[in-house]
Amino acid sequence: MAPPIALVTEDAAAYYAGRPGVTIRRWAHEGRIQRYGSGRGKVRYNVFELNKAERDEWTRVLIAPGSPPPLPTVTCVA
Repeated sequence: MAPPIALVTEDAAAYYAGRPGVTIRRWAHEGRIQRYGSGRGKVRYNVFELNKAERDEWTRVLIAPGSPPPLPTVTCVA
């Protein structure tokens, strides 16, 4: 069974992870998460690849950001 996919904008991904948008873009560049689409305003990210930030139940104020996704593993072929 394929992993679930729920595509969201950069702003929504940044809010979910409790991180700035530039961090979401950097994680995509590093290969930690996958980008879907291209072009200004058309890029989406899979929210299931991100770790949820801890927020206050009533005010939604950020308590702790989600942990970063792991770096991709590199395999060496000899």
